[in-house]
Amino acid sequence: MYMSELIDDYAEHLEIERGRSPKTSENYRRYLERFLEFAGMELKVEEITPELIRKFRLWLNRQETERGDTLTALTQSYHLIALRGFLHYLSKRDIKSLAPHNIELPKTHRKQVTFLHYEEVERMIDAVPDDESPAHLRDRAILELLFSSGLRVSELVGLDRDHINTKRREFMVRGKGQKDRPIFISQHAAEMIETYLAARTDSLVPLFLNYSRNNTSDTSGNFRRLSPRSIQRMISKYAKLAGITKHVSPHTMRHSFATDLLMNGADIRSVQGMLGHSDISTTQVYTHVTDAHLKEVYDRFHTDTAL
Repeated sequence: MYMSELIDDYAEHLEIERGRSPKTSENYRRYLERFLEFAGMELKVEEITPELIRKFRLWLNRQETERGDTLTALTQSYHLIALRGFLHYLSKRDIKSLAPHNIELPKTHRKQVTFLHYEEVERMIDAVPDDESPAHLRDRAILELLFSSGLRVSELVGLDRDHINTKRREFMVRGKGQKDRPIFISQHAAEMIETYLAARTDSLVPLFLNYSRNNTSDTSGNFRRLSPRSIQRMISKYAKLAGITKHVSPHTMRHSFATDLLMNGADIRSVQGMLGHSDISTTQVYTHVTDAHLKEVYDRFHTDTAL
Protein backbone atom coordinates (compact mmCIF):
# COMPACT_ATOMS: atom_id res chain seq x y z
CA MET A 1 0.00 0.00 0.00
CA TYR A 2 1.35 3.43 -0.95
CA MET A 3 2.12 5.77 1.94
CA SER A 4 0.68 8.73 0.00
CA GLU A 5 -2.75 7.04 0.07
CA LEU A 6 -2.77 6.80 3.87
CA ILE A 7 -1.60 10.26 4.96
CA ASP A 8 -5.05 11.83 4.64
CA ASP A 9 -6.60 8.99 6.65
CA TYR A 10 -4.00 9.46 9.38
CA ALA A 11 -4.56 13.24 9.51
CA GLU A 12 -8.31 12.68 9.90
CA HIS A 13 -7.64 10.04 12.59
CA LEU A 14 -5.57 12.58 14.55
CA GLU A 15 -8.31 15.18 14.45
CA ILE A 16 -11.39 12.99 14.95
CA GLU A 17 -10.24 10.05 17.07
CA ARG A 18 -7.26 11.56 18.89
CA GLY A 19 -8.85 14.99 19.44
CA ARG A 20 -5.91 16.93 17.99
CA SER A 21 -6.48 20.42 16.64
CA PRO A 22 -6.79 21.01 12.85
CA LYS A 23 -3.49 22.90 13.01
CA THR A 24 -1.68 19.95 14.62
CA SER A 25 -3.21 17.57 12.08
CA GLU A 26 -2.05 19.80 9.24
CA ASN A 27 1.47 20.03 10.70
CA TYR A 28 1.74 16.24 10.91
CA ARG A 29 0.53 15.96 7.32
CA ARG A 30 3.24 18.41 6.22
CA TYR A 31 5.99 16.49 8.06
CA LEU A 32 4.91 13.20 6.45
CA GLU A 33 4.77 14.81 3.02
CA ARG A 34 8.34 15.99 3.54
CA PHE A 35 9.32 12.38 4.24
CA LEU A 36 7.75 11.43 0.89
CA GLU A 37 9.61 14.30 -0.74
CA PHE A 38 12.78 12.56 0.41
CA ALA A 39 11.75 8.92 -0.17
CA GLY A 40 9.63 9.32 -3.31
CA MET A 41 5.88 9.49 -3.85
CA GLU A 42 5.76 5.83 -4.92
CA LEU A 43 6.99 4.64 -1.50
CA LYS A 44 5.04 1.72 -0.09
CA VAL A 45 4.65 1.48 3.69
CA GLU A 46 6.27 -1.96 3.77
CA GLU A 47 9.38 -0.37 2.21
CA ILE A 48 10.00 1.87 5.26
CA THR A 49 13.14 0.46 6.89
CA PRO A 50 15.56 1.54 9.65
CA GLU A 51 18.12 2.32 6.95
CA LEU A 52 15.64 4.59 5.14
CA ILE A 53 14.92 6.38 8.41
CA ARG A 54 18.66 6.83 9.02
CA LYS A 55 19.10 8.40 5.59
CA PHE A 56 16.05 10.61 6.17
CA ARG A 57 17.55 11.92 9.39
CA LEU A 58 20.76 12.74 7.57
CA TRP A 59 18.75 14.44 4.80
CA LEU A 60 16.80 16.49 7.36
CA ASN A 61 20.00 17.58 9.04
CA ARG A 62 21.24 19.00 5.74
CA GLN A 63 18.06 20.82 4.77
CA GLU A 64 17.92 24.61 4.85
CA THR A 65 15.09 27.02 5.54
CA GLU A 66 14.16 29.85 3.17
CA ARG A 67 16.56 32.05 5.15
CA GLY A 68 19.43 29.64 4.60
CA ASP A 69 19.42 28.26 8.18
CA THR A 70 19.59 24.54 8.95
CA LEU A 71 16.57 22.92 10.60
CA THR A 72 16.73 22.99 14.38
CA ALA A 73 17.00 19.73 16.31
CA LEU A 74 13.47 20.33 17.62
CA THR A 75 12.03 20.75 14.10
CA GLN A 76 13.82 17.61 12.96
CA SER A 77 12.38 15.80 15.97
CA TYR A 78 8.83 16.85 15.01
CA HIS A 79 9.25 15.09 11.65
CA LEU A 80 10.26 11.87 13.39
CA ILE A 81 7.44 12.16 15.93
CA ALA A 82 4.95 12.46 13.07
CA LEU A 83 6.47 9.46 11.30
CA ARG A 84 6.48 7.35 14.46
CA GLY A 85 2.84 8.27 15.10
CA PHE A 86 1.99 7.29 11.52
CA LEU A 87 3.67 3.89 11.97
CA HIS A 88 1.77 3.36 15.22
CA TYR A 89 -1.46 4.12 13.33
CA LEU A 90 -0.54 1.53 10.69
CA SER A 91 0.16 -1.04 13.41
CA LYS A 92 -3.28 -0.49 14.97
CA ARG A 93 -4.85 -1.07 11.56
CA ASP A 94 -2.78 -4.25 11.04
CA ILE A 95 -1.02 -2.73 8.04
CA LYS A 96 2.46 -4.24 7.76
CA SER A 97 5.27 -1.71 8.10
CA LEU A 98 8.22 -0.78 10.33
CA ALA A 99 7.54 -1.06 14.08
CA PRO A 100 7.24 2.44 15.66
CA HIS A 101 9.85 1.71 18.34
CA ASN A 102 12.51 1.53 15.62
CA ILE A 103 12.42 5.31 15.37
CA GLU A 104 14.52 6.89 18.10
CA LEU A 105 14.02 10.58 18.70
CA PRO A 106 17.05 12.86 18.95
CA LYS A 107 17.74 14.53 22.26
CA THR A 108 16.68 18.15 22.17
CA HIS A 109 17.53 20.93 24.56
CA ARG A 110 14.66 23.25 25.39
CA LYS A 111 15.37 26.92 25.73
CA GLN A 112 15.12 28.26 29.24
CA VAL A 113 11.76 29.86 29.82
CA THR A 114 11.43 33.61 30.20
CA PHE A 115 9.22 34.64 33.10
CA LEU A 116 8.29 37.75 35.03
CA HIS A 117 8.42 38.28 38.75
CA TYR A 118 5.23 39.52 40.41
CA GLU A 119 6.72 43.01 40.76
CA GLU A 120 7.30 43.16 36.99
CA VAL A 121 3.70 42.14 36.30
CA GLU A 122 2.55 44.90 38.66
CA ARG A 123 4.68 47.42 36.74
CA MET A 124 3.03 46.35 33.49
CA ILE A 125 -0.45 46.77 34.98
CA ASP A 126 0.54 50.16 36.39
CA ALA A 127 1.68 51.16 32.88
CA VAL A 128 -1.92 50.95 31.63
CA PRO A 129 -3.45 54.48 31.62
CA ASP A 130 -5.52 54.97 34.76
CA ASP A 131 -8.83 55.99 33.21
CA GLU A 132 -12.26 54.45 32.77
CA SER A 133 -12.09 53.80 29.02
CA PRO A 134 -13.27 50.28 28.11
CA ALA A 135 -10.05 49.61 26.16
CA HIS A 136 -7.80 50.36 29.14
CA LEU A 137 -10.06 48.55 31.60
CA ARG A 138 -9.92 45.59 29.21
CA ASP A 139 -6.11 45.71 29.08
CA ARG A 140 -5.79 45.68 32.86
CA ALA A 141 -8.25 42.79 33.09
CA ILE A 142 -6.31 40.78 30.49
CA LEU A 143 -2.96 41.28 32.22
CA GLU A 144 -4.44 40.29 35.58
CA LEU A 145 -6.24 37.30 34.10
CA LEU A 146 -3.23 35.91 32.22
CA PHE A 147 -0.96 36.05 35.27
CA SER A 148 -3.70 34.78 37.57
CA SER A 149 -4.86 31.82 35.46
CA GLY A 150 -2.09 30.49 33.23
CA LEU A 151 -4.42 30.56 30.23
CA ARG A 152 -3.00 30.08 26.76
CA VAL A 153 -3.67 33.08 24.53
CA SER A 154 -5.82 30.90 22.25
CA GLU A 155 -7.94 29.94 25.25
CA LEU A 156 -8.23 33.53 26.42
CA VAL A 157 -9.42 34.95 23.09
CA GLY A 158 -12.07 32.21 22.87
CA LEU A 159 -13.71 33.21 26.16
CA ASP A 160 -17.29 34.49 26.10
CA ARG A 161 -18.99 36.49 28.81
CA ASP A 162 -20.94 33.51 30.08
CA HIS A 163 -17.86 31.27 30.29
CA ILE A 164 -16.32 32.98 33.27
CA ASN A 165 -17.71 33.04 36.80
CA THR A 166 -16.26 35.98 38.74
CA LYS A 167 -18.17 35.08 41.92
CA ARG A 168 -16.83 31.56 42.25
CA ARG A 169 -13.58 32.62 40.56
CA GLU A 170 -13.35 29.41 38.60
CA PHE A 171 -14.52 28.09 35.25
CA MET A 172 -13.74 25.37 32.71
CA VAL A 173 -11.78 25.85 29.53
CA ARG A 174 -11.18 23.50 26.62
CA GLY A 175 -7.48 23.42 25.78
CA LYS A 176 -5.17 21.44 23.52
CA GLY A 177 -6.41 18.03 22.47
CA GLN A 178 -9.97 19.14 23.27
CA LYS A 179 -9.29 18.47 26.94
CA ASP A 180 -11.24 20.37 29.59
CA ARG A 181 -9.53 21.68 32.71
CA PRO A 182 -10.53 23.96 35.59
CA ILE A 183 -9.23 27.53 35.66
CA PHE A 184 -8.94 29.44 38.93
CA ILE A 185 -8.49 33.21 39.13
CA SER A 186 -7.56 35.63 41.87
CA GLN A 187 -9.97 37.99 43.59
CA HIS A 188 -8.18 40.94 42.01
CA ALA A 189 -8.49 39.46 38.50
CA ALA A 190 -12.20 38.82 39.07
CA GLU A 191 -12.70 42.43 40.19
CA MET A 192 -10.82 43.75 37.13
CA ILE A 193 -13.04 41.70 34.82
CA GLU A 194 -16.20 42.87 36.59
CA THR A 195 -15.07 46.51 36.33
CA TYR A 196 -14.41 46.10 32.60
CA LEU A 197 -17.77 44.42 31.93
CA ALA A 198 -19.60 47.11 33.94
CA ALA A 199 -18.11 49.77 31.66
CA ARG A 200 -19.38 48.08 28.51
CA THR A 201 -22.67 49.25 27.03
CA ASP A 202 -23.01 46.44 24.49
CA SER A 203 -24.51 42.98 24.78
CA LEU A 204 -21.98 41.24 22.55
CA VAL A 205 -20.90 37.68 23.31
CA PRO A 206 -17.06 37.82 23.46
CA LEU A 207 -15.44 38.56 26.81
CA PHE A 208 -12.72 40.76 25.32
CA LEU A 209 -13.50 43.13 22.43
CA ASN A 210 -11.38 44.89 19.84
CA TYR A 211 -11.98 48.65 20.06
CA SER A 212 -10.30 49.55 16.77
CA ARG A 213 -12.32 52.07 14.76
CA ASN A 214 -12.00 49.89 11.67
CA ASN A 215 -13.48 46.90 13.46
CA THR A 216 -17.07 45.97 12.64
CA SER A 217 -19.35 43.46 14.29
CA ASP A 218 -22.15 41.03 13.59
CA THR A 219 -24.90 40.46 16.13
CA SER A 220 -22.76 37.91 18.01
CA GLY A 221 -19.76 40.24 18.17
CA ASN A 222 -17.34 37.66 16.80
CA PHE A 223 -15.83 40.16 14.35
CA ARG A 224 -15.07 42.31 17.40
CA ARG A 225 -13.39 39.47 19.29
CA LEU A 226 -9.82 40.37 20.23
CA SER A 227 -7.24 38.33 18.29
CA PRO A 228 -4.09 36.61 19.64
CA ARG A 229 -1.98 39.01 17.59
CA SER A 230 -3.70 42.03 19.17
CA ILE A 231 -3.00 40.65 22.65
CA GLN A 232 0.63 40.03 21.71
CA ARG A 233 1.03 43.66 20.62
CA MET A 234 -0.73 44.93 23.73
CA ILE A 235 1.47 42.94 26.12
CA SER A 236 4.64 43.95 24.29
CA LYS A 237 3.61 47.61 24.52
CA TYR A 238 3.03 47.57 28.27
CA ALA A 239 6.22 45.60 28.91
CA LYS A 240 8.20 48.34 27.15
CA LEU A 241 6.33 51.07 29.01
CA ALA A 242 7.14 49.28 32.27
CA GLY A 243 10.85 49.32 31.39
CA ILE A 244 11.11 45.55 30.97
CA THR A 245 13.83 44.78 28.44
CA LYS A 246 13.26 41.03 28.04
CA HIS A 247 10.90 39.76 25.34
CA VAL A 248 7.43 39.46 26.86
CA SER A 249 4.60 37.56 25.15
CA PRO A 250 1.28 36.08 26.28
CA HIS A 251 3.15 32.81 26.83
CA THR A 252 5.59 34.65 29.11
CA MET A 253 2.61 35.39 31.35
CA ARG A 254 1.78 31.67 31.38
CA HIS A 255 5.38 30.87 32.30
CA SER A 256 5.18 33.49 35.05
CA PHE A 257 2.00 31.91 36.44
CA ALA A 258 3.63 28.47 36.64
CA THR A 259 6.91 29.76 38.07
CA ASP A 260 5.11 31.81 40.73
CA LEU A 261 3.17 28.73 41.86
CA LEU A 262 6.28 26.55 42.08
CA MET A 263 8.31 29.19 43.88
CA ASN A 264 5.57 29.47 46.47
CA GLY A 265 5.49 25.77 47.21
CA ALA A 266 3.03 24.22 44.73
CA ASP A 267 3.90 20.66 43.73
CA ILE A 268 4.71 20.05 40.08
CA ARG A 269 1.83 17.60 39.51
CA SER A 270 -0.69 20.25 40.57
CA VAL A 271 0.93 22.80 38.28
CA GLN A 272 0.83 20.26 35.47
CA GLY A 273 -2.93 19.97 35.94
CA MET A 274 -3.47 23.73 36.06
CA LEU A 275 -1.45 24.24 32.87
CA GLY A 276 -3.21 21.38 31.08
CA HIS A 277 0.01 19.54 30.22
CA SER A 278 -0.63 15.92 29.22
CA ASP A 279 3.01 15.00 29.94
CA ILE A 280 4.83 15.87 33.18
CA SER A 281 8.06 16.36 31.19
CA THR A 282 6.55 19.47 29.63
CA THR A 283 6.01 20.98 33.08
CA GLN A 284 9.50 20.03 34.19
CA VAL A 285 10.88 22.78 31.97
CA TYR A 286 10.33 25.04 34.99
CA THR A 287 12.53 23.04 37.37
CA HIS A 288 15.67 24.98 36.45
CA VAL A 289 13.94 28.07 37.85
CA THR A 290 12.75 26.41 41.04
CA ASP A 291 16.08 24.66 41.61
CA ALA A 292 17.78 28.06 41.74
CA HIS A 293 15.07 29.27 44.10
CA LEU A 294 15.69 26.33 46.44
CA LYS A 295 19.36 27.31 46.68
CA GLU A 296 18.28 30.83 47.71
CA VAL A 297 15.96 29.36 50.36
CA TYR A 298 18.78 27.16 51.66
CA ASP A 299 21.21 30.06 51.92
CA ARG A 300 18.61 32.23 53.67
CA PHE A 301 17.24 29.80 56.21
CA HIS A 302 19.75 27.03 56.87
CA THR A 303 21.93 27.55 59.94
CA ASP A 304 25.61 27.11 59.22
CA THR A 305 27.07 25.58 62.39
CA ALA A 306 30.79 25.20 62.91
CA LEU A 307 31.76 21.73 64.09
